[in-house]
Amino acid sequence: MKRAASALLVILPSIVSAAESSVPEFSFLASFLQMIAALALVVGLILITWHFSSKLMKGLPIGQQLHSKHIRLVETRYFGPKKALLLIEVGGEYLLLSSSESGLTLVKQIDMLEDVEIIEEKPEQSSFAALLTRLRQTS
Repeated sequence: MKRAASALLVILPSIVSAAESSVPEFSFLASFLQMIAALALVVGLILITWHFSSKLMKGLPIGQQLHSKHIRLVETRYFGPKKALLLIEVGGEYLLLSSSESGLTLVKQIDMLEDVEIIEEKPEQSSFAALLTRLRQTS
C-alpha cells in the first residue's frame, strides 16, 4: 500500500504535465460556433414544439371557443381600476354591462345599435403624441 502511494507521488508530476500539454488553448471562434449551434438547437426545439402544439390545439374544443360566432365584445370603456362598461353583441342583440369588483351587472338591453348615439373622439384629445405636441407649443 505504501509502495503504491509512493509510486503515485513519483508519477503524479509527469501525469499532470502530460495533461497540461494535451489541453488545447482557448479558441474564441470555436466557443462562438459552439454557442451558435446550441442556440440554433434550442430555437429549433422551441419551433418544433410550437408547431406540434398548435396542430394539437386545433382539434380541441377550447380552440373552437376562441372563435365564437354568437358572442362578440363590441367595446370596453374603463372608468377606474376594476370598473368598466362593456358593450356586447349576443345573437344580434346588444347588451350594456357594467363590470366592477362585485361582478357583472346588466345596465340596458339595446335592440338596435342605431339607438346608441355614437360620439367620435378626436384623435388629438386621446393621443399621447398630440398631448406632447400641445405642451411643446405652449412652452
